[in-house]
Formats: sequence, structure tokens, C-alpha cells
Amino acid sequence: MDEERALYIVRAGEAGAIERVLRDYSDKHRATFKFESADEDKRKKLCEGIFKVLVKGVPTTCQVPCLEVLRILSRDKKILAPVTTEENMQILLRLAKLHESDDSLEKVSEFPVIVESLKCLCNIVFNSQVAQQLSLELNLAAKLCNLLRKCKDRKFINDIKCFDLRLLFVLSLLHTDIRSQLRYELQGLPLLTQILESAFSIKWTDEYESAIDHSGPPLSPQETDCAIEALKALFNVTVDSWKVHKESDSHQFRVMAAVLRHCLLIVGPTEDKTEELHSNAVNLLSNVPVSCLDVLICPLTHEETAQEAATLDELPGDKTAEKDTALKSSAMVYNGMNMEAIHVLLSFMEKRIDKGSSYREGLTPVLSLLTECSRAHRNIRKFLKDQVLPPLRDVTNRPEVGSTVRNKLVRLMTHVDLGVKQIAAEFLFVLCKERVDSLLKYTGYGNAAGLLAARGLLAGGRGDNWYSEDEDTDTEEYKNAKPNINLITGHLEEPMPNPIDEMTEEQKEYEAMKLVNMLDKLSRRADVKDLHQDGG
Repeated sequence: MDEERALYIVRAGEAGAIERVLRDYSDKHRATFKFESADEDKRKKLCEGIFKVLVKGVPTTCQVPCLEVLRILSRDKKILAPVTTEENMQILLRLAKLHESDDSLEKVSEFPVIVESLKCLCNIVFNSQVAQQLSLELNLAAKLCNLLRKCKDRKFINDIKCFDLRLLFVLSLLHTDIRSQLRYELQGLPLLTQILESAFSIKWTDEYESAIDHSGPPLSPQETDCAIEALKALFNVTVDSWKVHKESDSHQFRVMAAVLRHCLLIVGPTEDKTEELHSNAVNLLSNVPVSCLDVLICPLTHEETAQEAATLDELPGDKTAEKDTALKSSAMVYNGMNMEAIHVLLSFMEKRIDKGSSYREGLTPVLSLLTECSRAHRNIRKFLKDQVLPPLRDVTNRPEVGSTVRNKLVRLMTHVDLGVKQIAAEFLFVLCKERVDSLLKYTGYGNAAGLLAARGLLAGGRGDNWYSEDEDTDTEEYKNAKPNINLITGHLEEPMPNPIDEMTEEQKEYEAMKLVNMLDKLSRRADVKDLHQDGG
């Protein structure tokens, strides 16, 4: 009934009536994602009618509800045949300011039309293979990059950037050829990195260092959404970028890694949005060549070092909260390097462990990233070793029992998901410089057996990678307990009492004779078996 009424007005009515009926339809079906198959033909005809209205050049106030209804209807894959023609795609491109003749974005009144047109294109391209092919023929990726350049530094058009980026993500997700085009022909890596810089309002203090204002306001919802879409598009552009062949590539990836470091140190409008932002940053960091991840840490300046020491010295004894904050900040410094970003990654990993579900999708990317960082960068590995595997003091409990990060990771070493337990074990192994004896000290032989068997190291030894030769130092508590530690379980066990100590002399003599008789019976059986074999 709704489609019939809307179709009648669209075919016969004037702009004002069309606007009213389509706005009513949009309000009513805003949250509709499943449609009645009986009305399929009516919805197709309504789509065709809407395109005829858009061609007429109706006012902006009428264009917006037309596009809203078209966006809702394009959620249904079955009715897209009349929509996905070159003529109709060109209409949407023109309304979205993706046509070559559109040089500027000056008319604010047109912004809602641009946004709704981009939303329609996102749905249509995602749901229709015909539209995907037309996107390639119309060079849609290049048009989207051109629109991004127009609105790169303009904060008040975040919605346009957001849906431009979303459409770019959809295209690069569906077509590997577009990834290559974005990466090389369209210079997508620097362009999208600049979009992130703009969203984060980054101010550079050095080539790969940005100023971080921890007391500043969180990102706005619009900036956060825009950054998330840019991160997702960048992930597709860089998905095959493990090896760097040119110095210019290395520089671009280092700039991007520095932007991602900034991303990890800021927060979104809500805790959930912050986690989504950081999750996409982690995924993208996994695509960065490991040699370029050194920019995640940076040396402290002389001023920062002096300020850190002065802060602790100058705070009076009653300023407990302030001292706690200062101590927490100093805990993120290692060997004169600022480790804030690595600390955020470690906290993110622990939160994902605590969730207790979707480990493969949610946990393995950050674990893999921390493993590769630790393997390639000594300061990162040593900092993480201090945080995850501090010197052992209390070994009364099994390694998997407890609430520390070490306990949680050791529990994952026996997880039912093979991929999860492998990467958790690999991370701890790398923190131990791939030395079997060091790993067993922190995990116990039982928990580490799977990794050691896969590596052919059940008899001991070390992995294939080279690490510095600095030695681990054991605490006095561990040295005293070491003789009584069960190597299989990895924890302290009190020596079992000797049952003979509690026996009288008569009981000892009885047990000894019992043992002699058992040995004698075994010997006789063996002799009889030998005689039968000889006789046979």
C-alpha cells in the first residue's frame, strides 16, 4: 500500500507532493531491512519513478527524500536491476559531485544531497555485481579520490568524507584491481593518511613525532567515524605491503605508523568508539612493514626526562592520586624511550582476552602485531617482557592460575582454537628470546609442549632468530624455590613424604619380602616362556 501511494504521487504529482509522500515513506521504513516479496515489482517501479524525478532537476528539498527512499529500497538486492544502468549511475555520480565538471563544494545547501547520493551508491555497489562492473568502467575510485581532495582540510563536511571513504572501502574490498590502482596510480596511501591527519588535528613536532595533548577533548563522533572509515580503506590499500622496495615507500609507511601511534593515544566520544578506533588501527598496523614500526616508540626529550623526575620529587606526600598518575607515566618509559603506544596495545590485548570470545578475529591481530614488534625491535621486546613476564617471586600457583597478563596468556596456550594457542605461545616464546629453558620457567612444560613439538624443541635449545645475549636474572625467591619446582606444571610442590619413614622395622621387613616374592614370580614366568619358545 505504501509503495502504491508513493508510486502514484511520484508519477503524477508535483515536487511538493512528491517530497511529502516520500518523506513519509522514508520515516516509516527507516529501519526496514527485510521486504515483502509480493511488493517487489512495485518497489522496482518506484525506483524507476524516483530516477525520472531526479532527472527533472527538482529542488534540493525534494531531491533529499527521493534519495532517502532510494537508499532504503537499494537494501533489497532483488529490485536493483532497473537501478543499475549506466544512465542511473551517472545521475547519482552527478548528484554526489563525482562528475569531472564539478570543481568545488561551495553550496552548503547541496551537502545533504551529496551525502544521500553517496549512501545510495554504497548500497547499490555493495549489493549489485552489475553496479560493481559499472564502477570500474566509470573509474569511480578516481572520482572518489578527487572528491576527497576537495574536502580534505574542511572540517564541516565530515559526512561527505565519511561516506566517500566508505564507498572507497567497499570498492577496494570487492576488487583487488582497485586496491592496486589506489596504491600506485591514485596515490591513495598519502591521500588517506592526510585524511587521518586532518581528522586527528595532528601537529608534528618532528618528522615522525606528533604532539599529544592528554588533557584535550575526545574526538567528536563525526571525526571518529571519518577516521574509522579512512583506517578501513587504508587497510585494503596496504593489505599486500609487507615488503618495502623503495625509500619513498618506507617514508610513507613511517608517516602512517606515526599517525597510527597518535591514534592509539587519543580517545573517541565513547569507550566503544575508542575500542573500534583502536581495533582498526591495530589491523592497519599489521600491514605496515615491521622495519617501519620503530616509530611507535620515540626517545624522550631532555625536557620530558627532567619534568618526569621533577614531578615525582616535587609532589607532597598527601598528593597520592597525582603521584599515582606520575608513576603510571614513568612506567611507560623504558631505556629512555616513550612506550605509551606499546602500553596501549598491551592494554587493548588484555581487554580482548578478558572478553572471552571471538579470539580469532579480535585477539590474534594485536597478538601477532606485538609478536612481530618484539621480534624486530629490542626495546619493545624488553619493555613487554618487563610488563608481561616480570621476574618470578611467588611460584606457589600454576602459571595458568591467576589474573596477571602472564596467567591469561598461559591459559591461551592450551586453547581449543589452534590459531589462538599458537600465536599466544609464539608471543611468550619471543619475549623469552626463543629460549626453551626461559619459556619453561614462565609456563611449565605441560603448557609449552604444543609449541615445542611444532618447533622440534622438545629436547630443549632455542629458536632460529638471533637476540641480544643479555642474561635474565632470577630473584632470590625463585632461586630458593627452584629445586622444588615441578617442571611439568611450572609451580612449587612440597616434597612428598617418604612412606617408609612411618613404618616399623617389622613392616619394612614384610614389604621387602613381598617385593622379593613378586620379583621371583616374574622371573619364573619369564623362564617358562623361554622354555616354550625353545620347545617350539
